[in-house]
Amino acid sequence: MKAGAIILSGGKSSRMGTNKALLPFNEKTNIERIRDELRSLFDDIILVTNDPNAYEFLNIKTVSDKYPGKGPLAGVHAGLMASDYEENIVVACDMPFVSADLAGTLVQNLKHFDAIIPVISGKKHPLFAAYQKRIASEIEGCLKEDRLRMIHLLDKLNVRYLEEVDLHAYGDGRLEEIFFNMNFPEEYEDAKKRVELGE
Repeated sequence: MKAGAIILSGGKSSRMGTNKALLPFNEKTNIERIRDELRSLFDDIILVTNDPNAYEFLNIKTVSDKYPGKGPLAGVHAGLMASDYEENIVVACDMPFVSADLAGTLVQNLKHFDAIIPVISGKKHPLFAAYQKRIASEIEGCLKEDRLRMIHLLDKLNVRYLEEVDLHAYGDGRLEEIFFNMNFPEEYEDAKKRVELGE
């Protein structure tokens, strides 16, 4: 697919107590699982991290925040600025079951919208969502004003929200797993069990 895939390596992971991106799942780290899944569909993979040395083993394009310390919004900005494509998927590194197919569906729905944001069980997921590169200037405006919540950005954009009914191809509980994210050690243990059962 002629689109970019941007992986956000995350911040301090204070709730997990260790770097979520580098947590092991069998023979791979979490971030390798995400990279390999996205690589199956996307032409260009970009990792946004402020610790590039820790990720040299991935052998993918790596960029750092232009506005460090300003959270995921700064990561989305850095990734879009570095992308060679107008259409991009953004994925947080705490989602071990991310689906390239669903990522592709989100990008295909972009068309004239600035962003496609999934809404699962009433919760918006701006960190597994599709964005146009052109919105980088809007993000920069938010960063300069210290309006750092993703909702601050979305309020300025032409956004299409896709709910479960719009993503019916991913039924049978798959959406719940795809959007599962790990913030605490017990959630990592749960994810490891899921991987062991599935492989």
